[in-house]
Amino acid sequence: VPHRDLRTLVAGFASYVAALCVLFTLTGNEPLSILPLNSLPEENVGRAHYKLCDRLKLEKKQRRMCRRDPGVAETLREAITMSALECQYQFRFERWNCTLEGRHRTNILKRGFKETAFLYAISSAGLTHALAKACSAGRMERCTCDEAPDLENRKAWQWGGCGDNLKYANKFVKDFLGKRSNKDLRARVDTHNTNVGMKVIKAGVETTCKCHGVSGSCTVQTCWRQLLPFHEIGKQLKQRYETSIKVGSSTNEATGEGEISTGRSTQQQQQLQPLPGLNDQIPRTMDLLHIEDSPSFCRPSKYSSGTAARKCYKDKNCDAICCGRGHNTQSREVTRPCQCQVRWCCYVECKQCTQREEVYTCKG
Repeated sequence: VPHRDLRTLVAGFASYVAALCVLFTLTGNEPLSILPLNSLPEENVGRAHYKLCDRLKLEKKQRRMCRRDPGVAETLREAITMSALECQYQFRFERWNCTLEGRHRTNILKRGFKETAFLYAISSAGLTHALAKACSAGRMERCTCDEAPDLENRKAWQWGGCGDNLKYANKFVKDFLGKRSNKDLRARVDTHNTNVGMKVIKAGVETTCKCHGVSGSCTVQTCWRQLLPFHEIGKQLKQRYETSIKVGSSTNEATGEGEISTGRSTQQQQQLQPLPGLNDQIPRTMDLLHIEDSPSFCRPSKYSSGTAARKCYKDKNCDAICCGRGHNTQSREVTRPCQCQVRWCCYVECKQCTQREEVYTCKG
């Protein structure tokens, strides 16, 4: 299966963003929140997930896997939504703010930018995370809790709780994406960045334990494994985006075979071990990889709508986002809930406070 299957998943990454944007606008001041997903009509529930699988525009094999388990379709949609919102949150202060609608998304996915690398990584991470959580929540028919047979000191622990089933999630995602072509550098870089997303999820697994015993003693522990909150995964992938390595294909004059050049010093390159079995070697690293420099995203182009009229934050990112064009300042009155108190039982009572604030937007 060519690596276009991988692009299909990433393209699906934004299929619901246009509708979400009507309801949800990131200002940078609010905590990240995931919108509740609209439920499907109750009639014909047994086949309802078929329609959702069809709307996700999957490849033939992916559609078959989606239809096999009623929980997969909703989990795929949850992964798309979660990944898109996290991407927008991580890039809310930058020129490229993870705009995913229309031709901009398509054109970015056709190239090998740092932004492309992040999209592949956050997409695979979101799908892996959502599937592992869906298993432990009992929303899937073909998987349940993680039994974690490899926990250390198992003799001292009584297995309990319900761990996130990362083993099943990893297997499903790899099968869902299929084997990608390794014939060109771009395909290999896309595969590498997808794997980075999955590895970051795996590296963030934590073991949580509860003590049981008389008078609070810890004679028996109940333990289970949990994934990090997806917001933490997004932060880690954003850090890897910042340090993404540019790679290029070159020819070894001695052997005549293709090699990967990372643009690093010779000493740094020697520290990176190649993956076996490839003519062009991809470095074995947890860094994201890209193959070409990103555009500035300052002016409207086929990759973004530019930064004109974008909201910015004075003394924080206006100079960078506005690309030296300066910014406009507007003063407005806003009313927000304030002095909130919890009343028995069971509601929150707030006053309404009005204050004047300044809003900064980039000049055209």
